[in-house]
Amino acid sequence: MDFDTIKLTTEGRVAILTLNRPDKRNAISPHMIEELLAAFDEIESGFARAVILTGAGKAFCAGMDLETLRESADASHAQHIEDSRRTARLFQRIWSFPKPTIAAVNGAAIAGGSGLATLCDFTLATPESKFGYTEINIGFIPAFVSVFLVRQIGEKRARDLLLSARIFDAAEALQLGLVSMVVARECLLGRAREIASAIVAASPSSLLHTKHLLIASEASSVDRELEAAIEASAFVRDTPDFKEGLAAFLEKRPPKWIG
Repeated sequence: MDFDTIKLTTEGRVAILTLNRPDKRNAISPHMIEELLAAFDEIESGFARAVILTGAGKAFCAGMDLETLRESADASHAQHIEDSRRTARLFQRIWSFPKPTIAAVNGAAIAGGSGLATLCDFTLATPESKFGYTEINIGFIPAFVSVFLVRQIGEKRARDLLLSARIFDAAEALQLGLVSMVVARECLLGRAREIASAIVAASPSSLLHTKHLLIASEASSVDRELEAAIEASAFVRDTPDFKEGLAAFLEKRPPKWIG
């Protein structure tokens, strides 16, 4: 299948999925989400036994495409629900994907980009990689990320990152447990391939059942919390602060919050 916003290649039993909007710092658009979902379907039904997710250019992923979000700011509540559900479906798909996933974070992974990176089974980063859940700075909320972040690092640390919206480096991400290892940029994909090779050498049925065990106990609660996150995300998109935050960011001026 041909894609516009991503690239999907295979190296033996390893699928390499590249976010491919380098001019937009690989920002996530609705079209990219649909293509990513289609790519994961293709990988699941294919011969690959492991997936490497990375970004083209200098960034891994800058989060949601804010120009696209602003264009949809005046959509109906039902449309906001539909759009939010699409994003939730992508996050859940990565979290529950039956084949092992490896994120090779080649640069900044911000907001939803941090979510894509840290939802993978393994997350590799370079010393230059940056992370941050910056949604509140533009009048948005980290709705879907929060469902998984609390599970990964605990509530207190999640509150720190989500409520401060601060940017943090790969060393801190490693200390928090969001990153598996930090490697030199020139070694990033090579190390990801080494991990993938070790995965491919293992029993595929054992890997499948192990991933199922890791996911099964949390699946129902994740489903329930994502439904709440969908409603919260759609509600916030109807607020004046959301529209003001997007406009201010894109116009490169301080926001004038209404609250």
